[in-house]
Amino acid sequence: MVYNTRVVAPVFGLRRELDRLFVDAFRADAAWGATATWAPPVDVQENERELTLSLELAGVVPAEVEITADNGVLRIRGEKHGTRPEGDTATRFRLVERTYGSFTRSFQLPAGLDASKITAVYENGVLTVHVPKAAVPHPQRITITTAAPVSAPASGNGSDKKSA
Repeated sequence: MVYNTRVVAPVFGLRRELDRLFVDAFRADAAWGATATWAPPVDVQENERELTLSLELAGVVPAEVEITADNGVLRIRGEKHGTRPEGDTATRFRLVERTYGSFTRSFQLPAGLDASKITAVYENGVLTVHVPKAAVPHPQRITITTAAPVSAPASGNGSDKKSA
């Protein structure tokens, strides 16, 4: 006997559509200026000299980005403001796909990097953070020296004994 499973499939489709509806509703609310959290995409590259992080921050003013390094954690924070002017209630958006609001990205830095020499450059909407590697200490050969020779104790051959 073959069972027809088409009855169950629309229930899952309905569930998926309801989930999407709620996600879109909250996402649209965030796009209209409510406080939102988003994470800009990042590329992390490494070569023999440094670790490089490139964050896509189109529309973010560089002065509103803060970069800190503390206890091996690199933290990048900032905010992207919406395009709607304050007090403008006459303009209606028909479609909003861009994300606005504050963001924070944290990265655990591997050992062997010099956090005191981190630099950052913002160009064409991309923030590039350079974390140089620390100088690798090379093994050093230690020479062994000997202490000053110890003088041997005077040996008695019996010449200073009195003869009887």
